[in-house]
Amino acid sequence: MKKKLRVLLLCHEELVPPDTIAGKTDEEIADYRTEFDVLSALRDLGHEAEALGVGDDIDVVRRAALEYEPDLFFNLMVEFHGAATYDQHVASYLELLRVDYTGCNPRGLTLARDKGLSKTLMRSAGVPVPDWAVFPLGRRATRPADLPYPLFVKSVDEEASLGISQKSIVTSDAELAERVRFVHERVGTDAIAEEFIEGREFYVGVLGNRRLEAFPAWELCIRGLPKGAANIATRRVKFDLETQKRLRVKNRAADLGPGLEAAVAAAAKRAYRALDLSGFARLDLRMRPDGRFYVLEANPNPDLTYGEDFADSAEAAGVRYEELIQRILRLGTSYRAAWKASPA
Repeated sequence: MKKKLRVLLLCHEELVPPDTIAGKTDEEIADYRTEFDVLSALRDLGHEAEALGVGDDIDVVRRAALEYEPDLFFNLMVEFHGAATYDQHVASYLELLRVDYTGCNPRGLTLARDKGLSKTLMRSAGVPVPDWAVFPLGRRATRPADLPYPLFVKSVDEEASLGISQKSIVTSDAELAERVRFVHERVGTDAIAEEFIEGREFYVGVLGNRRLEAFPAWELCIRGLPKGAANIATRRVKFDLETQKRLRVKNRAADLGPGLEAAVAAAAKRAYRALDLSGFARLDLRMRPDGRFYVLEANPNPDLTYGEDFADSAEAAGVRYEELIQRILRLGTSYRAAWKASPA
């Protein structure tokens, strides 16, 4: 019989879910669906769970830790002060408070966030990654001679496909310069241009701290893709319900065959370890028609919404949603944070 825990669901204050979503449309609940699904699963598992909305005052977390005395925080914070790069500091703050929490540790969040640095680390560990170049904010885009077109241009540290569209694929120096300028000015970050891998895109969920499990690869499927458009996960494809309906976006298990599936899983685990990740993460990959695949990036603490890629791939591996949430809890309580080895 599993131990019943006191859990505080840590989320953004505007995403604290209601007690019920009965009668609401998919559009109405889209913003807080993850928070609702996770909180519901925690309660269905028998845990004492409440949501804690956090705005710009991090001290709310400290006060809640003292007053509620949770066994752990279920961390769904993906930014702070509007900065995506601050998610690592939220995890660091939880460690300074000496409390358990779910998801990735601060070091892993930091390493995975920088797409240039993470590629360097993954390549050094033998993980296949596309060639790339980073263009710092404010500098002109001068393509290295050994970096061939087509290239895919995006922010070096933003997530959720921010700034990504069909125009992110460039085939000339003029297009490269324009897209890098777009990332610099509109997204406000350094830009990275990586070799565009024409072919299939899929995702591998990995769960664990030291002992890792890779779930079946899940493929991006866009059945209504316009002629000439690339099969990529633009921001609209990921988050706009109307776009998803119009393009008939419905991801599914990737049919890779046992040999390729095993190779992809091994590469995903190797990347996970190279970036010192913990808890759970999603590895994004693309594969050429000849079967050569490349790891693009790692996404710690990916979307846990019921019915989305990570949860669906877990269920394909025999891990139902509630059990997935329970296993994430166990990984949070068993993670060997530095403070656990330090004197009180």
